[in-house]
Amino acid sequence: MKILDDILKQFSDLAWGLPLLILLIGGGLYLLIRSQFLPFRYLGHALNVLKGKYDDPNDSGQISHFQALTTALSSTIGMGNIAGVALAISIGGPGAMFWMWVSAIVGMATKFFTSTLAIMYRGKDSNGEIQGGPMYFITEGLGRKWKFLAVMFSVFGMLGALPVVNVNQLKQAINDIILIPNGVEVSLMSNLIIAAVLVIFTSIVILGGLKRISTIASKLVPSMVSLYFVLVLIILGINNAEVPKYFIMIFTDAFDANYIKGDAVFGGVLGTLVLLGIKRGAFSNEAGIGTAPMAHGAAKTDEPVREGLVAMLGPVIDTLIVCTLTALAILVTGVWQTTSNNGVSLTASAFENAIPGIGQYLLMICVFIFSISSLFSYAYYGSKCMSFLIGADKKHYYNYLYISSIVVAATTKFEAMINFIDGVFALMAIPTMTATLILAPKVIEALKAYIKRLNKNENKP
Repeated sequence: MKILDDILKQFSDLAWGLPLLILLIGGGLYLLIRSQFLPFRYLGHALNVLKGKYDDPNDSGQISHFQALTTALSSTIGMGNIAGVALAISIGGPGAMFWMWVSAIVGMATKFFTSTLAIMYRGKDSNGEIQGGPMYFITEGLGRKWKFLAVMFSVFGMLGALPVVNVNQLKQAINDIILIPNGVEVSLMSNLIIAAVLVIFTSIVILGGLKRISTIASKLVPSMVSLYFVLVLIILGINNAEVPKYFIMIFTDAFDANYIKGDAVFGGVLGTLVLLGIKRGAFSNEAGIGTAPMAHGAAKTDEPVREGLVAMLGPVIDTLIVCTLTALAILVTGVWQTTSNNGVSLTASAFENAIPGIGQYLLMICVFIFSISSLFSYAYYGSKCMSFLIGADKKHYYNYLYISSIVVAATTKFEAMINFIDGVFALMAIPTMTATLILAPKVIEALKAYIKRLNKNENKP
């Protein structure tokens, strides 16, 4: 296992080099400036689209704008927000959160472009059903000569969609919060029992296809965000005197890097902190990775820009709100300095510190819902990638790989799983961002035309 851990760490470090940082953040900044911040001016309009004001049941697609966003969010609002943020703070201190914010703001522009493209260049699978996602906007938008990028995305997409981090951290939460405090010995057998329960539960949902996944996600996501939001506000209320100090420290430590642990990157410890924040931000909101466009590409709409605007709300909810709440809960309770925990165990310590007796059990409810909803969405993403590679009639084979990975994740160390997913996400981002940057002028044209039509319709007497 030690050898495997070292290999996966080297794989992650190699994939997350300077070229990828330039591609993700530099590319996102280019898209932000190239669009002249136009999408940001239409956040109110995006909310109206999300509410269904512009829905047309005759439009092509499979699910509503709201279901597309909640399906995408059910994969991003997950362990990235609980375990990922905790890991970032345990390694990088408060300043890591600032760079996660940067990743989210840049990611809003990236999500707008990638999800607009997912509707602009939808293709058909081997069953003749309309599909969207990076593999389709690469082949339909750039042409068959670029298919190698679509294949690259799909291969790594199947691996990146495996639920290894979510399952691993859900198992850890069950062990730390429920089993160990009640005197149950944690062993390989207990981990396998947890895996078996998750396999049964997940199989029932994912074998029902996208519509069942999106229906369940649209019910779970709003409730889980609301519950988590209320619980963290209680923690911040209890520790209200500490909130201003740590909120300011997020900004100051972002450039001082006083708390970073690890080897210097890009010439110093600040480079390590920046890379850590960007990496954890990408794991949290997945902007530029290419997963969300697969959900948004299935939305019922013939207006690509509308779906892009809805997708842009994802990083706001996911990173700017939910991740910030997690970070502040960990910081104000002081557990990031008083315990050696990381991942979900650190967040559980924060909840128990603020709400003794029941705090960690309330978090367990959130962790369970976060993890389960993520399990459903990722299965859909992986099967879409397999469908593109070997045909829609064989995509169900992915479910067997997916379910097998649940067993592996429940019996493997957290560090190995997070390094594996980090490295694979990096390799998914290369084809997604490359195609998005090349096709960006097409999105700008569509955006300007859409705004012109929108203004014309709204000015009608």
